[in-house]
Amino acid sequence: MKSSLPLLLLSLCAMPALATDIPGGGISADNLSRHVRVLASDEFEGRAPATPGEEKTIAYVVGELEKAGVQPGGRNGAWTQDVALVRAQVDGEVSAAVKVGGALQALANGDDVVLQSLSPIERVDIVDAPLVFVGYGISAPERGWDDYKGADLKGKVAVVLVNDPDFETAAAGAFDGRAVTYYGRWTYKYEELARQGAAGVLIVHETAPAAYGWATVRASGLSPVFDIPRDDAAQYHTRLRGWMQRDLAVSLFERAGLDFEAEKRRAQTAAFAPVALGDATMSAAFALKRDQVVTRNVIGKLQGAQRPDETVIYSAHWDAFGIGEPDASGDAVRHGAIDNATGVAAVIELARVFAAGPRPQRTLLFMALTAEEKGLQGATYYAANPVAPLEKTAAVLNIEMLSPDGPNRDIASWGNGRVSLEGDLKRVAEAHGRAYSPDPNLEAGFFYRADHFAFARAGVPAITVGAGLDRIDGGVESGKALRDAYFARCYHQPCDAWTTAWDARGQAQDVELLYALGREIADSRAWPRWLNGSEFKAERERSETERK
Repeated sequence: MKSSLPLLLLSLCAMPALATDIPGGGISADNLSRHVRVLASDEFEGRAPATPGEEKTIAYVVGELEKAGVQPGGRNGAWTQDVALVRAQVDGEVSAAVKVGGALQALANGDDVVLQSLSPIERVDIVDAPLVFVGYGISAPERGWDDYKGADLKGKVAVVLVNDPDFETAAAGAFDGRAVTYYGRWTYKYEELARQGAAGVLIVHETAPAAYGWATVRASGLSPVFDIPRDDAAQYHTRLRGWMQRDLAVSLFERAGLDFEAEKRRAQTAAFAPVALGDATMSAAFALKRDQVVTRNVIGKLQGAQRPDETVIYSAHWDAFGIGEPDASGDAVRHGAIDNATGVAAVIELARVFAAGPRPQRTLLFMALTAEEKGLQGATYYAANPVAPLEKTAAVLNIEMLSPDGPNRDIASWGNGRVSLEGDLKRVAEAHGRAYSPDPNLEAGFFYRADHFAFARAGVPAITVGAGLDRIDGGVESGKALRDAYFARCYHQPCDAWTTAWDARGQAQDVELLYALGREIADSRAWPRWLNGSEFKAERERSETERK
């Protein structure tokens, strides 16, 4: 009996907490809804970084974490971590046109194309730059893939497809089938074409492979863009970058004597080589306004009782897209209620219940991160400048886009991360009578579109947790219809707003699982790990050597 007692205690400690075990009266749907209502209100002006909306957001989140009972988690007792960024935005009118066979076609910025630049210049002036189709724009020697074949892109504007070569093929090839890799992300394509020396990049927008419509491209692309300060910024950015409508691309290919769909099929093979779009050229001119701004991550802390030097992070991004063009109802505020006031509300509520209960063994950090919508900038900055050593950070549980539509039978994580946390979330969900659903939309590349990715690249086991689709009221069919409608109409748009119809009961149930999972990790001596096949495993193993 005596010898089995330690094993019994160990197994009891490892059991996930039930909703009735959560301190502070448990997770409150009313609290979650209230936080979203405030953060997504007109008063917060869409929570864009480096705007008055940021000031209101930071003050609110700090105030709520302080009321929750956690301590400042930044350096020197600060609640915030400064994140210095370069902000660039188009200043005035954009002049753009393509010329094919001597005929000039003017392009409307926002309608035909969306143009921007992060190059360290005061003005973009592209004159008659040849247009070259570069397929998916991928250079991946480890996959036996090179779309460039030594092509000279200097002074040229590259036309590139979004997503991966496998997206529309019948079988999995070099790029994991429909599960998009980082090579499929627009961020990678901009980065790679700067390395290839192109003067500009135009990504062809297609709704299915992009996973969002033109309205999202327009809203995002007409907003300011951000980057970390770099002495050698010209090496990281083409002079011109942006998107073009598919219909425009099809027309350009046709006038160049090419078939767009046939060229796309050719681009889905490793034998692809770049092809000029006949004599087509592009010209673009606009002024840029560049300045350096400081935005902030918010960090709360609950120090661990036994192993305070080891850390578990709960995170969510606080930023949205600020004020843009009015929609049909006249609303210009892009409120960011689901994306991602729901995540911030969850972090605040988790801080409250953890502070009300027994101290965890490992330290907990509660983070509201900035500039996720600008390329994961706040998370990337933290990963490069951590307040707690990354090699002793056990896990990051990032939270995104919880559902306002009531309870689900399941909970999901984004992408296929090949990380033990996915199995842990599944086990905890099943212990609470719920199910875990792997990402049902791997082709959207969500794994690379959330803040956990910045931590993963640094080797820290990390996932983003979001709502499932199997609604108690209506099942998967209903959940998928609501999700599809949201991405078609409201993603990054003013209608992503809190309403009186908001039902936060499902959010509360999801946050209960996040509490149980975080409590388990914080009280365990085990370390979550990357599984075989993960591109982040080697970096973690290197840092584990440092930890030991």
